[in-house]
Amino acid sequence: MTALNIGRTVNTLNKNMFLFGQLVKRDFQKKYKRTALGMVWSVLSPLLTLLVMKLVFTNFFGRHTPHYTIYLLSGNIVMSYYREATKQGMSSLISNRKIIEKINIPKYLFLFSKNVSALVNFALTIVVYFVFCIFDHIHFGFHMLALIYPILCLVMLNLGVGMILSALYVFFRDIQYLYDVFLMLLQYVSAIFYTIDKFSPSMQRMFLINPVYDIIKYFRVVVINGNIPSPAFHLLLFGYASIFFIIGCVIYKKYNHQFIYYL
Repeated sequence: MTALNIGRTVNTLNKNMFLFGQLVKRDFQKKYKRTALGMVWSVLSPLLTLLVMKLVFTNFFGRHTPHYTIYLLSGNIVMSYYREATKQGMSSLISNRKIIEKINIPKYLFLFSKNVSALVNFALTIVVYFVFCIFDHIHFGFHMLALIYPILCLVMLNLGVGMILSALYVFFRDIQYLYDVFLMLLQYVSAIFYTIDKFSPSMQRMFLINPVYDIIKYFRVVVINGNIPSPAFHLLLFGYASIFFIIGCVIYKKYNHQFIYYL
């Protein structure tokens, strides 16, 4: 996106800030409607998932892995955030078609609102993540601030993938079933519950093709190892995030006026 386009996008967001806030509020209310615990599920759900994964995989993969609980949780929270943001983003246009048919507003606002909702849930799980780090005797220092970078890259990646999926979903409703299969595959190839040390060097490099794995690895290097990844690794994360975000923006700009005819 050019600086001019970014400026226009910011101005549009400012003009529609009230509507954007209402969309985010509605998403939260809809998600936790008729639940006894409400937003507590944002914290409880990843904890229960972690508990199951820890019970199942510890004896198989984590016996010799230092801080295996944090290793698991690092992968789980990143994957959960990616899954929630992109799946909700995929249906953002279809689920708001009645509003889109009546009001002429930028369609990406609906996608952004879904991502803000998912980001708030992710922020809550990050708090729990740090609590587990304390119990696991993880060293806290200024290096932890480096986690801001992969989170920003993940937000950009989720927005880009969300725009691509939401556009495809408008034209091809079968994409939702294909994406569920893809998410299952992505979870297994992101090394969430196993290490890649036993793979050959060439195979280990193949994992870097997966941007979700790269972000998970960044978390583990900073939190567990207490190190900052190399500048090349920073560029890799930014490159993936930028590519998907630009592709998503191009698709939205090209097909923006066609969406209404297929909703």
